[in-house]
Amino acid sequence: MSLDLLRASATPATTPWTDPLAYWHDMTAAVAHLSGPVAAINLPALRYNALDMSVRASGVPIRVASKSVRAREIIDATLALPGYSGILAFTLPEALWLAQTHEDVVLGYPSVDRAAIARLAGDAVAAQRITLMVDDLAQLDIVDAVVAPARREVIRLAIDADASWRAPGLGHIGVRRSPVHDPAEVAALARGIAARPGFRLVGLMMYEAQIAGQGDATGSGDGMVRWMQRRSGLELLARRAAIVAALRDIAPLEFVNGGGTGSLELTASDQAVTEITAGSGLLAGHLFDGYRAFDLAPAAAFALEVVRKPTDDIATVLGGGWIASGPPVASRQPLPVWPPGLKTLGREGAGEVQTPLQGASARGLKVGDRVWFRHSKSGELAERVDTYQLVDGDRVVGAAPTYRGEGKAFL
Repeated sequence: MSLDLLRASATPATTPWTDPLAYWHDMTAAVAHLSGPVAAINLPALRYNALDMSVRASGVPIRVASKSVRAREIIDATLALPGYSGILAFTLPEALWLAQTHEDVVLGYPSVDRAAIARLAGDAVAAQRITLMVDDLAQLDIVDAVVAPARREVIRLAIDADASWRAPGLGHIGVRRSPVHDPAEVAALARGIAARPGFRLVGLMMYEAQIAGQGDATGSGDGMVRWMQRRSGLELLARRAAIVAALRDIAPLEFVNGGGTGSLELTASDQAVTEITAGSGLLAGHLFDGYRAFDLAPAAAFALEVVRKPTDDIATVLGGGWIASGPPVASRQPLPVWPPGLKTLGREGAGEVQTPLQGASARGLKVGDRVWFRHSKSGELAERVDTYQLVDGDRVVGAAPTYRGEGKAFL
């Protein structure tokens, strides 16, 4: 099917997910005829999230992070909405695949995939549509070693500059990404790129993970998180502006990319930024429940079947150990959301082949019943299933293959 998120049938008159009893009852009824495990996307919730994110971006275009979706039909439907433009891919083979039908694909991470680089270097259309991400001249050396500049298409490049905060007295706060952080370091890299034949610098990316990827309404440490994010945000606004000014003296940038689902408002306020990347907010994993600035709808979920009852107050479902990326802590585990009051066991957690669940609701669960879970982030769920069932109300109205369902396993 061709998914149109602007269809009237996908327009909720209310926000049904605010009534969990009715919402999960309808989701359960919709997939009752399907054998488990079942992964589902609620179309009204997806549409709500997509439009809400566009509003939060205040007119700054949103580039869709494919890693956070991993289903082409969902990516395409999102890009058809106002406020969305372009894809941020996570591997070069994936970017080459997506570039067959999309004209603007930026690679979010450096690549040394020699076979994929050779394909890019020999494909004039792909070379015009794909932008590689670099933060070190050594990455250019890899490209040159695969195909010499004189024998290939010009390769488009963007610099990934470190957006973490080097806090006085605290040190590095944020993820470990690029080695270039200060304006002088980024400018030196840009000059090195400009001096190399066969490359063209067209963009800059700075992802503020300590703001976009860190919830500020999760518990007792929220005050410290909010203080850190305010200070980091102010520092980043000044430093990113200085980096962009330095780069524009070296190359005519086509885009300056920043942000993520959790920082849309802050990043949109940065006059140096021309676009924002976001993707996890579309499907809304449960990590994004812990933010003050927005409330997302639980658009994606998966249902597992109870296969045994080891005790009266424990129900065990088949599968469930679908852990999200990041540190292996509780927040990265799938969260049982319906029936309410269920929790995993401290010594077992979510298991590869089975997940015991305990709580008041477990006593009422029988073998064959279903339990709904929400994934911690978003895209990783698609690696476990080949199809998303598309639900509207209490009906399945279509199905969208995941990357896995299309026979693709990029990373």
